[in-house]
Amino acid sequence: MKEVKVIPCLDVREGRVVKGVKFVDLRDARDPVEAAEAYCREGADELVFLDIFATVENRRTRLEWVKKVCDVVTVPFAVGGGIGSIEDMKALLDLGVDKVSINTAAVKNPRLIKEASRDFGKGKLVVAIDGKKNPPGSNLPRLEVVIKSGTEGIGLDIVEWARKVEGLGAGEILLTSKDADGTKEGYDLEMTKAVAEAVSIPVTASGGAGKLEHLYEAVVLGKASAVLCASVFHFGEISIPEAKRYLKEKGIPVRT
Repeated sequence: MKEVKVIPCLDVREGRVVKGVKFVDLRDARDPVEAAEAYCREGADELVFLDIFATVENRRTRLEWVKKVCDVVTVPFAVGGGIGSIEDMKALLDLGVDKVSINTAAVKNPRLIKEASRDFGKGKLVVAIDGKKNPPGSNLPRLEVVIKSGTEGIGLDIVEWARKVEGLGAGEILLTSKDADGTKEGYDLEMTKAVAEAVSIPVTASGGAGKLEHLYEAVVLGKASAVLCASVFHFGEISIPEAKRYLKEKGIPVRT
């Protein structure tokens, strides 16, 4: 098993890090630059910043806070939200962002994945996939892709989409369960495992971490290559060193 990455996720709205439950009921967490510095000191393997309302508000990622973060980070970091073109990606990469993450734009224009992979390389491209569960008899996929910050279901099976984005050239998948997001009840292991077993590129589990056991379950049961957390890190319930120590004691290889 390769080293499992521990990654804080920072949802940004109006220049502040926020966190909600199931993509709503947002509360303020901290300043993104201050958070980035702290997480780098604590040993984060990577950081993910998502401008969560950019797509909903039909605008690009605001570059002001990205520039400030670029000045302080010491680990690789990805930025997503409102990225809809090769030009948007280039602007971020030129600032010093290590990876760009696309979600809604990729669903609406899958060719963008292929173009980005060709122009920048697979290692620079994350395809974020948000999903939800549907009940039996709904005539919808059991695991359905949702877009626009989880506000719109599109009737697309999540495993089918994951396989497609891999084929188009995505370097990794950031998988978030809308149902589990912010609940602290654990990752959606069914969804994580289904996607991780369907592709050969790394899959990061996101949405639902509430205790240390959840991180272990995401790797062992969900087959994730990385675990992404927000609430538990932002509000001091679990520290990054604590998470890594726990995983290491459980036999999971981590970077120390």
